[in-house]
Amino acid sequence: MLEEQEDPQDFLERLRENPEGVLADEYDRYRDRLWRIVNFRLDHRLLGRVDADDILQEAYLDAATRIEHYLNDPATTFFIWLRTIVGQTLIDVHRRHLGAQKRDARREVKQKRRVFSASTSFQIADVLLGDLTSPSQAALKEELARQLHEALESMNEIDREILVLRHFEELSNLEASEVLEIEPKTASMRYFRALTRLRSILVQIPGIIE
Repeated sequence: MLEEQEDPQDFLERLRENPEGVLADEYDRYRDRLWRIVNFRLDHRLLGRVDADDILQEAYLDAATRIEHYLNDPATTFFIWLRTIVGQTLIDVHRRHLGAQKRDARREVKQKRRVFSASTSFQIADVLLGDLTSPSQAALKEELARQLHEALESMNEIDREILVLRHFEELSNLEASEVLEIEPKTASMRYFRALTRLRSILVQIPGIIE
């Protein structure tokens, strides 16, 4: 079911009148979606060490200090703005726990597209191979993950990212186009191309598709 969209000017007026209250309401409204993003993007090495809810709380506190920035320049929808802050918080968490490796990755990210993971190939591979969890399957999963990661890295970066945005983050086509700063029609075409490419990758690696 599609959400009823509030007039952007009406929303901005509400936000100016009651920034703390509106932020709290909107964050609660989008919390499940933001949690899904963090859960997917969190580096697998931090599983069990860092909680997605803690990252969301840190991002919320950051958003509260930056409301005026959004009001002065509401260049995106509020959800995409919140997503960007959550992404920046996630990058900071990776940097704190994983050190220079993630700090370097952050510099490689094209910030104008608000893409906050230098490469999502590992995350995609992990999700697609998630059913291989038994000890006897560990070696197989490791080898399949290696092959799948290499194949995914061969994809165009934006095609891979739009696949993540649409399929794993479950953003709408309009939201994905806003994140990547491309036209919705272009986003739709690239998503279809990315799906086609992903299917061809999965078929070519023995053991993934029975």
